Amino acid sequence: MREQLRREVLLAAVALQFLTRWPIRLPIQRGSSDGPAWDDRWLAVCVRHFPAVGAMIGFAVGAVAWGAALLWPPTLASLLAVAAGVWWTGAFHEDGLADTLDALGGSVDRERALAIMKDSRIGTYGATALILVSLIRVTSLAALVALSPVLALAACVWTHALARWVSVAMMVALAYGGDAEQAKAKPLALGVPAGQAWLAALWLIPAGVPLALFEQGGLGLAVSFAAAGVLALGMRRWVVCRLGGYTGDTLGAAEQLAEAAIGLGLVAVLAAPR
Repeated sequence: MREQLRREVLLAAVALQFLTRWPIRLPIQRGSSDGPAWDDRWLAVCVRHFPAVGAMIGFAVGAVAWGAALLWPPTLASLLAVAAGVWWTGAFHEDGLADTLDALGGSVDRERALAIMKDSRIGTYGATALILVSLIRVTSLAALVALSPVLALAACVWTHALARWVSVAMMVALAYGGDAEQAKAKPLALGVPAGQAWLAALWLIPAGVPLALFEQGGLGLAVSFAAAGVLALGMRRWVVCRLGGYTGDTLGAAEQLAEAAIGLGLVAVLAAPR
């Protein structure tokens, strides 16, 4: 039991190091003499902790929004909170969104689309997607902050956890659509065990509890989960038709679009004009 707990802590640390730029030192480093060396397979199974990492990021983002709302209007507070989240994740998912839209926004073939994803330059489709999705995320959060900064904090925890779960579900449900040998995170490209999505889903329970305590919070959870599901199904159809499966960039795009969809669902229930 102790060894299993130690392994889960290690996998959670791997997930945190992978998804954020927070200074995380793994309990075991590559080539360590006091334990087993780094195992690439950890990356394929640490995905079950992605929603937990998302909840941590969401809590940090919500805390910034809460604190900033003491000094500035809701929109500015929300902008600062989203900016903090972008900094903490190194624009990891935003980069995927821009690359995906640049590659799939036009009518190019699969090979050309994959080549565009590898190009570090940003095009019209990518820039437009970043602006519009970021605006939706900021204004959705601002609507919740205006209602209650504490509610916004709970919503951020749920939103970021669920959005990361969407990415895990895509990895489990789809084949890799690019060149697995050239993938930056090769273990993820070679396949994620099917059970990881179910294990990851368990983290959604504690992530959703704080929001459920608010009036209409349960309905907000249900509507936002449905919105994320519709988005995930749409992304699945899109990437399968265009690429034959997912890539790292499409996972980032799915996370960003899921955040926007979840935010819209929550605002529709919790903060819409009555």
